Amino acid sequence: MAKLLSCVLGPRLYKIYRERDSERAPSSVPGTPTSVTNPPSSSWDTYYQPRALEKHADSILALASVFWSISYYSSPFAFFYLYRKGYLSLSKVVPLSHYAGTLLLLLAGVACLRGIGRWTNPQYRQFITILEATHRNQSAENKRQLARYNFDFGSWPIDFHWEEPSSRKESRGGPSRWGVALLRPEPLHRGTADTFLNRVKKLPCQITSYLVAHTLGRRMLYPGSVYLLQKALMPVLLQGQARLVEECNGRRAKLQACDGNEIDTMFVDRRGRAEPQGQKLVICCEGNAGFYEVGCVSTPLEAGYSVLGWNHPGFAGSTGVPFPQNEANAMDVVVQFAIHRLGFQPQDIIIYAWSIGGFTGGLVTRTVRQHLNLNNAEQLCRYQGPVLLIRRTKDEIITTTVPEDIMSNRGNDLLLKLLQHRYPRVMAEEGLQAVRQWLEASSQLEEASIYSRWEVEEDWCLSVLQSYQAEHGPEFPWSVGEDMSPEGRRQLALFLAQKHLHNFEATHCTPLPAQNFQMPWHL
Repeated sequence: MAKLLSCVLGPRLYKIYRERDSERAPSSVPGTPTSVTNPPSSSWDTYYQPRALEKHADSILALASVFWSISYYSSPFAFFYLYRKGYLSLSKVVPLSHYAGTLLLLLAGVACLRGIGRWTNPQYRQFITILEATHRNQSAENKRQLARYNFDFGSWPIDFHWEEPSSRKESRGGPSRWGVALLRPEPLHRGTADTFLNRVKKLPCQITSYLVAHTLGRRMLYPGSVYLLQKALMPVLLQGQARLVEECNGRRAKLQACDGNEIDTMFVDRRGRAEPQGQKLVICCEGNAGFYEVGCVSTPLEAGYSVLGWNHPGFAGSTGVPFPQNEANAMDVVVQFAIHRLGFQPQDIIIYAWSIGGFTGGLVTRTVRQHLNLNNAEQLCRYQGPVLLIRRTKDEIITTTVPEDIMSNRGNDLLLKLLQHRYPRVMAEEGLQAVRQWLEASSQLEEASIYSRWEVEEDWCLSVLQSYQAEHGPEFPWSVGEDMSPEGRRQLALFLAQKHLHNFEATHCTPLPAQNFQMPWHL
């Protein structure tokens, strides 16, 4: 009876991965049916096949879930319509509540029938036995057997908690339950006083901005968090997970961030291979509609690096919503997982980010700045390590005019703000003008022409930077170029711009080829 209840309340099972011959071993989980054979290894495209009762019940519940999602998004219009028609009176609400209660009872009955169908399936009974055993004891053998299954990620046991690193418990510098301290409020302009009267005047706009950001705005900026889109992409995501697990030997893990959100990750370890790049870990950060299953992880994988992919809060298996603070908390626990559980040193970790999440969507400025502010330039300037920006010369998403107008590409602003922060003396009027001319070049030939026009001596630029670093240390900002001639500042500015930005002739959604995946320049 307990097993039947577990089947009724258990997660949906999508697929049983084929095991490698070296990993095949007898099951050590007590109570596992011995009559169950390993899934066929001839094709990894074969999903878990439920019995007829489970299959039809699942279809009914999935359809009800889709209808619920549609009704949720259309609820404001529905309430307005019901109010205009007079259906929100007590005499009309009571019968409607009876209908809703009857529908819920019917759906509960369908869920019970699905559980019976699962209970009659030996493959599902084996799966639920392994899942329960793993929740009781997360031994290496139990987790290895559970990794053979792809199921609703909400039931996956937590593999790493944000408080696990001992340094977090011993020091006060780690994140609190309120979140990682990466974001700061927008500063007031000089001469403006935040008086009570000003707050009252701003209140209607602030309320409107909050409502837009937490309803329509978040879904516009992060369409990947919309349930209906995830439902439509589910077959593609499942196939992508199967490829990562079976072809790349990927390991899935659930991380819990300091805000309680659970982050879905996939790790591919290449450290045991002969290629030296396998010793470095590339953490992939997807765009506003990207998932690690089908996202930018393919580029560093093809180049031979170890890779850690993760989904934004609210995307696929990750819980929560993708607001800036939640994103910061998720990134924090992913990096801590890479260091303290996977064993990578910080200097061997590379952050590879695609797009900026569609940040220039058509929302009002107040809403974006107060509730959806992903100030990439501000966060980039806080980072002290090497950086390489890849500008897509035909990008149609982050250009403010047309893709052919390369100066409207927002990647230019990232480069200029980064160089102005790190080398403020070099990026004075002369250096800034030279870099802007270089950014306007629409081809490699034009870039080389500008580079040669100012007679950039790379050996001299390199020696100037190395001498400054040896004398003053590596921490930015640098005061190099303070006593330099205008010609010297132009040379140094162009040299630094070329080292920090590479062009890639492609549109926004074109995957980056492995040969274009390069390490950032550093002294």
